[in-house]
Amino acid sequence: MQELKKLPVGFENFQEIRKLDFYYVDKTKLVEQLLENWSKVNLFTRPRRFGKTLNMSMLKSFFEIGTDTALFDGLYISQNEELCKEYMGKYPVIFLSLKGVDGLTFEEARSALCELIAGEVRRFKFLLNSSRLDNDEKNIYRDLISLQGEQETTLATKLKFSLKKISELLYQHYGQKTIVLIDEYDVPLDKAFQHGYYREMVALIRGLFGEALKTNDFLQFAVLTGCLRVSKESIFTGLNNFKVYSADDVRYDEEFGFTNEEVKKLLEDYNLQKHFTEVKEWYDGYRFGNADIYCPWDVINYVDDLVSEAKSQPKAYWINSSGNDLVKRFIDMADKTTKDEIEQLIVGEAVEKRIRLDLTYDEIDNSIDNLWSVLFTTGYLTKNGDVENGMYRLIIPNKEVREVFLLQIRDWFDQVVANDHASTEKINRGFLEGKTDDIQQELTMFLGETISVLDTKARNEEKEIFYHGILIGILKNYSGWAVKSNRESGDGYADILLKPKNPDVGIVIELKYAHSMNELDKACERAMEQIKNHRYDAELREDGRNDLLAYGIAFCKKRCKVVVEKL
Repeated sequence: MQELKKLPVGFENFQEIRKLDFYYVDKTKLVEQLLENWSKVNLFTRPRRFGKTLNMSMLKSFFEIGTDTALFDGLYISQNEELCKEYMGKYPVIFLSLKGVDGLTFEEARSALCELIAGEVRRFKFLLNSSRLDNDEKNIYRDLISLQGEQETTLATKLKFSLKKISELLYQHYGQKTIVLIDEYDVPLDKAFQHGYYREMVALIRGLFGEALKTNDFLQFAVLTGCLRVSKESIFTGLNNFKVYSADDVRYDEEFGFTNEEVKKLLEDYNLQKHFTEVKEWYDGYRFGNADIYCPWDVINYVDDLVSEAKSQPKAYWINSSGNDLVKRFIDMADKTTKDEIEQLIVGEAVEKRIRLDLTYDEIDNSIDNLWSVLFTTGYLTKNGDVENGMYRLIIPNKEVREVFLLQIRDWFDQVVANDHASTEKINRGFLEGKTDDIQQELTMFLGETISVLDTKARNEEKEIFYHGILIGILKNYSGWAVKSNRESGDGYADILLKPKNPDVGIVIELKYAHSMNELDKACERAMEQIKNHRYDAELREDGRNDLLAYGIAFCKKRCKVVVEKL
């Protein structure tokens, strides 16, 4: 039996993946497409974890002088022998990933950028011995090796011209123009926006990119990647022959992320075909151009888990790989109309919005409409069908992303509960005193505030879990009792058991979902019968609690019914 290849979990270096014989989903057609479409500066915007860095590493390995051509044996691009002969290993390449350019202050972030560029420049130390560079040019190179410790104006000037200068020096040495690859170009802008030095960073990046990409006579072509298409006016001013390929562009639509066929082959190669449906439900759903795309980070991680443990369940790998501040900000800013639209998304329906594909980071919070645009470009929403008259039909792409919306909604609701002491106190006192009207009234008010799960396709148990979470959030805000959730008691599991400080008192709560308002009463009856028939009071009685109240609570959308009996 053929040994299975290792899966490249966390690997983003093409050369490393190929030399160590890791599994590689062939994206080398990107090389062919770049050369056929030819633009001086190419910007690809895709959500994070969709293979941008690996593709950039692959481009570096293909074009860079001195490359190991065997890395591409058996891959798509190797079939185009004429192209490989003309372009493979023929260019000096500058490759920068800006994902680590961060800092609490502008000075810290600029220092990180200086060190990054100096580190890349140090790769070319052979220039110090080049017979094609004169002493002045070699001194320029020495200055570029260390960009720190200069006066403010001198440092700013050196940094601004650094990429252009090293391009020129490489051209002088090789007699060949340079390819510039800049990965995660927008990360410094995002971090600057978060930490309050956005304008300074925009000015720095505009100067650096302007010299490297606009007025650089030694540039063969450049490729940039990022999550957001930052407006041309902010950092790409005056750039001619500048082409942006965003997620809705049909060109290159299959080169970032995995296609249906690629996922099927991957599963077949590891004899995991039976897991295709769950992989599709959890990690598919993105629409790039005309292509149906899976998140590659998720697929690789899940297959790796399945190889190690056959009973592994899908997880939110993409969501857990970084924060989800955008969704939090979106839900925090949501007005009543937006909350209704979020409910539509959660139940699988589409919401029509006009999307701006180019934004500056300082515009994101200007309006809820801008946040809709950012959620689309960063992968939390995707388009469903064609764009008509500039309007996008947006949907949540898959189960994984739906989970993050639900998580942030629950967090938001917990804050609402924590801030409304009067209502939570009234509910909690109502449970202690058997006041069903008070519980019902205040709980209904909370339901009106939150964003609910109204999915008619969802199982009743899933709906009950949602309401269960809401009630637990309210009850746990009261310190006067212990809250036990889904505890085994008697002949089954009680939804909620409350153990007040008074050792004689106990409360059992069972929740039900009703399909219509007319069924609320019957659903409450079913809840009460379940409490009695399954002896959910057993644990409380074992604690010596005999003054017991049983509550049956039925929910239907944003309404509820509460009944109580003494046991």
